[in-house]
Amino acid sequence: MKIEKANPHTKYPVPPYPKQKENSLAKEDKLNPPANHGEDSYTGNNRLKDKRAIITGGDSGIGKAIAIAFAREGADVLISYLGDEEIEDAKKTAKYVEDAGRKAVLVKGDIRSEAHCKKIISIALKALGGIDILINNAAFQRSRGLTADITAAEWKQTFDTNMHAMFYLCKAAEKHMEPGGSIINTTSVNAYSPSPDILPYAASKSAIQNFTANLNQILLMKGKGIRVNAVAPGSIWTPLISATVPNPEEFGKSTPIGRPGQPVEVAHVFVFLAAKEAAYIAGATIPVTGGMITI
Repeated sequence: MKIEKANPHTKYPVPPYPKQKENSLAKEDKLNPPANHGEDSYTGNNRLKDKRAIITGGDSGIGKAIAIAFAREGADVLISYLGDEEIEDAKKTAKYVEDAGRKAVLVKGDIRSEAHCKKIISIALKALGGIDILINNAAFQRSRGLTADITAAEWKQTFDTNMHAMFYLCKAAEKHMEPGGSIINTTSVNAYSPSPDILPYAASKSAIQNFTANLNQILLMKGKGIRVNAVAPGSIWTPLISATVPNPEEFGKSTPIGRPGQPVEVAHVFVFLAAKEAAYIAGATIPVTGGMITI
């Protein structure tokens, strides 16, 4: 029997891409080519059967791919998204979850607010009946050529979104998660090799790396039985890229694989870390970088 082999260089579209439409709101329908979230390819195997998951930034990009994968693996999903601008993407993601036969709960609001983070946890407890998996995935970034161009407000917004919200959510969720629970944080290749034009983002992602390892030690050494891990994506084709990166048409071309990754390629790793097969993996970060070095 002939076994089809997938060449990683050409498995998905290779740049240069067509000129991108203005995408200041980071919406999925602006991407050309469209991102692949596993809509037509991801097949589940009940690896997360009847688990209850929260995914921040679950309306689009990597979060959308995680939501689709989790649902097809048997999990119910709460999708946290920012505002009215993201509602259509959020509804589309929820539809994929429901089409997989699982419950989808949409929660709008700004995770920079600790009160809102507590609300997310409260809604998950009521609507899903508990919390088994917390995915801290939402992020904010802007590209700036010079440090002088970074305002104090932008620096604060980056850390409030990427780092402080993660702390709020973990703190609020921890007391409701039972042994066997899993927290997975999205860091970045920038934690290892920071890009000079996204200083606040790279710094926040490095902080997430340390937070993940440290929180994991605390929870396991206190006997909580909750594993905390992270995933470090590299150049992944998402709406955030076309909205914030100069010349997105060439994005990912400089990676060893020669193209950006697709959100579905990252989602597989989140599934693995949340599943029972990863029970002895804790405090770790798994890179998904297209060959970019993370040592």
